[in-house]
Amino acid sequence: MSELNTSPFNSTDLIETEAVIVGAGPVGLFQVFELGLLEIKAHVIDSLPVVGGQCVELYPDKPIYDIPAVPVCTGQELTDNLLKQIEPFGPTFHLNQEVVEVTPQEDGRFELVTSLGTRFLTKTIFIAAGVGSFQPRTIKVDGIEQFENKQLFYRVKNPDLFAGKNLVIVGGGDSALDWTLNFVGKAESVILIHRRDGFKAAPASVAKMKELCEQYEMQFEVGQITGFEQNGEQLSHIKLTGADGVTRRLPLDMLLVFFGLSPKLGPIADWGLDIERKQLVVDTEKFATNIPGIYAVGDINTYPGKKKLILSGFHEAALAAFAAKEYMYPDKKVHLQYTTTSPKLHKVLGVETPTFD
Repeated sequence: MSELNTSPFNSTDLIETEAVIVGAGPVGLFQVFELGLLEIKAHVIDSLPVVGGQCVELYPDKPIYDIPAVPVCTGQELTDNLLKQIEPFGPTFHLNQEVVEVTPQEDGRFELVTSLGTRFLTKTIFIAAGVGSFQPRTIKVDGIEQFENKQLFYRVKNPDLFAGKNLVIVGGGDSALDWTLNFVGKAESVILIHRRDGFKAAPASVAKMKELCEQYEMQFEVGQITGFEQNGEQLSHIKLTGADGVTRRLPLDMLLVFFGLSPKLGPIADWGLDIERKQLVVDTEKFATNIPGIYAVGDINTYPGKKKLILSGFHEAALAAFAAKEYMYPDKKVHLQYTTTSPKLHKVLGVETPTFD
């Protein structure tokens, strides 16, 4: 992965810039590229601690087949390639924080303040926040939250933490099945729990899980966790209630819950933007919102015929960049140039202009 240019600024600094991009998923990263070609430098804000958005958070190792000219790549590979592509433009990333305030200024610019106190004064804002910030759907058992990030986890950041442990994994989607299969043979024991015998996961993963159960390499139980027991400050057992109403105690070291991630529009909902079903309404010429200078690209926006595809977001980012350039500099003609033949763009990209015999 390319080394990120993360924020060197103190929270008391006021960062003046032409563009702020909210969201560091694939579309947000490509927005950096399209702005860079027009010699507009961007700062990028994301609520996650890493770049990549849904691609990295939800399916870093899953194959993606519909990126033009790339027959197959994983979410992580797509992110890494986009980071490499935008290296010439040196964007600054402000991670693990979200925009909490947006205040229009008299000169047409916007002041942004993040949850960490980072302050920006920018001419334009590009919202590429996907479907919003993701929060894990939590298990609804009173008091169990005391073990979160100790023995109860909703994400796996360090797989080595679970090696040699007695694991209980809860869920019926791809994440639950994928991590179940991953930990069999590495953990001391693995028990998968789902509320029913049907799964919303890849059939091959379900078949493999059942095969491992038949080989006594793991267990699968139908039911719901309805309580727990603890030994001092340690989670020692969970109480599993089956479809028959019988409750059993299962010992464990670690509990991993994969109920999916719930998208939250968050503070964006309070910015005065036109919203339709938790999405931002834009036009299809400039991908501008109802507030001049604020654009929305990718899954966060909506318009007639909208398709939530990464490649659609790339197209939207290109048109939004040109529109923003004209908005910021209305007296300057914005010419369409091609990266194949333009010496100016070659200079911007740091590549040599090819010569042809």
